[in-house]
Amino acid sequence: MLAVLAPGQGAQKPGMLTEWLELPGAESFFRWAGAIADADLLTLGTTGDAEAIKDTAVTQPLVVAMSLFIARELGGLPGPVTHTPHAGRDVVIAGHSVGELTAAALAGVLSVEAAIALTAVRGRAMAAACAQTPTGMSAVLGGDPAEVLAAIERHGLSPANMNGAGQIVAAGPLDGLAALKADPPAKARIMPLSVAGAFHTPYMAPAREQLEGLVDGLRPADPSRLLLSNADGQAVDSGAEALRRLVSQVTSPVRFDSCLATMRGLGVTSVMELPPAGALAGLAKREWKGSGVEILTLAGPKDLDRARELIDAERGRAEAEHLPDWRVVVSPARGSISPAEIAEGTSVPAGTPLGLVRSRREEIHVSAGYDGVLAEWLVHEGDLVDAGDPIARLYPEVS
Repeated sequence: MLAVLAPGQGAQKPGMLTEWLELPGAESFFRWAGAIADADLLTLGTTGDAEAIKDTAVTQPLVVAMSLFIARELGGLPGPVTHTPHAGRDVVIAGHSVGELTAAALAGVLSVEAAIALTAVRGRAMAAACAQTPTGMSAVLGGDPAEVLAAIERHGLSPANMNGAGQIVAAGPLDGLAALKADPPAKARIMPLSVAGAFHTPYMAPAREQLEGLVDGLRPADPSRLLLSNADGQAVDSGAEALRRLVSQVTSPVRFDSCLATMRGLGVTSVMELPPAGALAGLAKREWKGSGVEILTLAGPKDLDRARELIDAERGRAEAEHLPDWRVVVSPARGSISPAEIAEGTSVPAGTPLGLVRSRREEIHVSAGYDGVLAEWLVHEGDLVDAGDPIARLYPEVS
């Protein structure tokens, strides 16, 4: 299985479009995308300096448009052209933060135009929310996760991103971030991020309200490819649910660690990160060190040939191989498990709730990532599980 990762804000770099403009149709695409977003994306991506590309209002549509252009350049992804639910399960797609809008377009939930337009509204609304209160974000690298979370809470901050690979992002008031940097948790270092405010926290409530008033006018399709959600790392089987989560995620923590755990449970064999690439590929490399999974960072046009080879190989494998004998559903986090009351032998469509993992700080829902038959429960009520531990075994349904 091939995993396609779509980066979010923070992955941008000055001049990141320049090298890609040698591709046919690139300049016209970004002028068209800029017209949709009401922003000069072409100038921003070529001559904009670090301060200019920090502007949330324009950077978010630039990042999404860039990822979507390269996906188009690759000729699409393995799976059907028509957007029909439950099809195209040879590829799994996950975005990080605003990258979830890229992922939604790649999975057929939104058109490219709708994804760029909604991203532009999201960016402007979040920029306006950032302007109300001076806030920011810092990555906490390393340290004991429990101690890191305790330190974040102690300084009046929120864990906005749980990224996996020993990385948690704290968000909140600037004085709290300064205090965290001055007094970091043991064996951890603090890296301030180039963002305008405390994304994925209650500080973004005005932006969420604005988006809620807008999305009713959209008519999303159900995903035609396996689409993972930042809310809990589980597959989303409904276009309406995917859209609801895109809006609610503005004020909710990003659980990319759970997305990585789900991908591992699915048996992903190769990964590619769309431009502006690097951050998510780095997380995957550290999280899956020694796993043998090939991870491709699409850093420039020179990487396109290898990306096409991975797509062709996955397409050929999907056509040649039979369905797996079984797959397992894994826990997205550490805690105690409460399995759903579903009898073994029951047919469970993708997205079916399979249980709840409770930790000291949160509750995370676990869902089936694909259609199947519940063959065997591997846990009991109250069992302690770690991230990646198997919860249930599913057999694929034979059509």
